[in-house]
Amino acid sequence: MHTVAVLALEGVIPFDLSTPIEVFTRTRLPDGRPGYRVRVCSERPDVDAGLFTLRTSWDLDALKDADTVLVPGTADPSRPLPPAVRDALREAAAAGTRIASVCSGSFVLAAAGLLDGLRATTHWIAADRLAAGYPGTDVDPDVLYVDNGQILTSAGAAAGLDLCLHMIRRDYGSAVAADAARLSVMPLEREGGQAQFIVREQPSTPRGATLEPLLRWLEEHAERDLNMADIAARSGTSTRTLMRHFREQTGTTPLRWLHRARVRRAQHLLETTQHSVERVAAQVGFGSATAFRDRFKQITGVSPHAYRRSFRSATSESWTAVSQAGHMASSATGRNSSGWTWRSLSHSRIWATRGTGAGGGTCTATGSRRM
Repeated sequence: MHTVAVLALEGVIPFDLSTPIEVFTRTRLPDGRPGYRVRVCSERPDVDAGLFTLRTSWDLDALKDADTVLVPGTADPSRPLPPAVRDALREAAAAGTRIASVCSGSFVLAAAGLLDGLRATTHWIAADRLAAGYPGTDVDPDVLYVDNGQILTSAGAAAGLDLCLHMIRRDYGSAVAADAARLSVMPLEREGGQAQFIVREQPSTPRGATLEPLLRWLEEHAERDLNMADIAARSGTSTRTLMRHFREQTGTTPLRWLHRARVRRAQHLLETTQHSVERVAAQVGFGSATAFRDRFKQITGVSPHAYRRSFRSATSESWTAVSQAGHMASSATGRNSSGWTWRSLSHSRIWATRGTGAGGGTCTATGSRRM
């Protein structure tokens, strides 16, 4: 049976830790046998997991017998890697063991020297930090996971599910992987990559920079049919001078900056309105729906329709009831005729409250004895 060792480090992120445990332990072969044996291991028996303490049953020797080693992310990727963990990972890699990381677990692999010269990914919010800290690694912030054969890395949070399903498909084929995906309530393959989730801000411009007024004007008038001549005229310079200043102060060109501003506005409209793609294209300043679709996919990695399916939420046009049955309310404010209290869901955010306990308890992970 294929053995998976999940390495729990200090500050391990519970979601990243639980993802491979749940996916691999639920995997069944066509004859009903389990596909994987999962062992949670650590350098010391007790591991700080933030809101609780995790007690593992296996130490670092579990990596020696594993077919796959999974490294979940940690809350502080800058935490120094313990020498014993580094050596254990290097020994596993030298022995040909498959090693994969989830989310910021890529920092652990990088610190162990396992990502040198390889393409890798991590949570998009930490991608620049990984690239700066390990320049020998080709960091791709747009994808859900990267498979280099022996070494694999995934993006943040739910992308760990995509990576686990990908490895199951490699190990046992698409049919077994599809069953595992259904148990996880996940598609076997998701459309697009991590790019669609990135909050894309324009390149920062120093306060007081000469282009600051022009950038504000572009943001406010992005829906207009603007070309380089129009932008240069607004700035009071020649197009050549504008291009030079723009690259110096923003690191990009005026039209690329404008396209990103339009796509950001389009993302908001796709999330919060029911306007057609054609209408959104016109509202944000693209000359045609075709040009809009091409540019949107180039920047986000998915089509406008796919983006809307992923991010369309209960918007300011929708209303919900807060009741035992969760029924829909029909009036605009207050209580309806049945006495259900309800509220509008605005700004694409849903707020919920729940009772809280004392917290800070201890969670014990059981399994095979610790060697």
